[in-house]
Amino acid sequence: MSRPPFLDPPVGVRAYRLPTRRGAFAVLDAAPADGGPLAGTALLVPGYTGSKEDFIALLAPLAQAGYRAVAVDGRGQYETPGDGVRHAYGLGALAEDVLAQGEALEPEPSEGPLHLAGHSLGGLIARGAVLRAAARGHIPFASLTLIGSGPGRVARWPRWRLRMLSAGLPVLGPRAMWRVWHPVRERDDTGRWMRGRWLASAPIQAQVTGRTLRYEPDRVSRLAATGVPVHVVSGERDGAWPVPLMDRMAQRLNARRTVIKGAEHSPNTEEPLATAAALVDFWRSCQATR
Repeated sequence: MSRPPFLDPPVGVRAYRLPTRRGAFAVLDAAPADGGPLAGTALLVPGYTGSKEDFIALLAPLAQAGYRAVAVDGRGQYETPGDGVRHAYGLGALAEDVLAQGEALEPEPSEGPLHLAGHSLGGLIARGAVLRAAARGHIPFASLTLIGSGPGRVARWPRWRLRMLSAGLPVLGPRAMWRVWHPVRERDDTGRWMRGRWLASAPIQAQVTGRTLRYEPDRVSRLAATGVPVHVVSGERDGAWPVPLMDRMAQRLNARRTVIKGAEHSPNTEEPLATAAALVDFWRSCQATR
């Protein structure tokens, strides 16, 4: 679970619900303050038990670099309403949500390209969106960035934790499960907010997406075949996917590889300035080769 370094959106960031053909999604939307021409737009997809706030520290530096950055709450996450049926949270359905969000944000040709980035589970969902779009013959994204996200299912120990969570949620409920995972009461505002985010999210979303993290197959070869430029970003250590595994994934994709010093599973919250700089450098390189 990513821990945002702060919670108040920076000046100029708008919070609203983005209407799409798949419903409305809560977003944080940042654009360059000077109103000048956009270098591009970035759609940022959060990970397991996360939310749009997991990218809050990236928004200002991305906007300052000339990009519109839009971070979303996925279906059933925090301030986006959920759906009571399990199939609404399968990887295919969530990938379709991302495609709908991309359609709603698609910039005019003069406003630069649309880039896609996903953290952890969000990387698997974003990859799924690219694969679905490729199968239809039109990929709206100029690039894909995978942040702390691997080629398939997570490592063995996280799989055990996810299995325990999925089994415990229907029996104990969200409040008790929070106490199981966080036996020491959170004392600061961020900790209390994280508890509130967990309680506001749909339990069925956590169960179904937890299964995705436990069973998602390796789809790296299919992603490589799309030809979409890929950027693999991670910290120096990662408890969900081993860093050497992400190194090999980047090689298989012929992708740019960035390791953020001082970060672990969530470079976007742990070292946001270095992460933002890496994203911008990659996006600019994509535009330079177009």
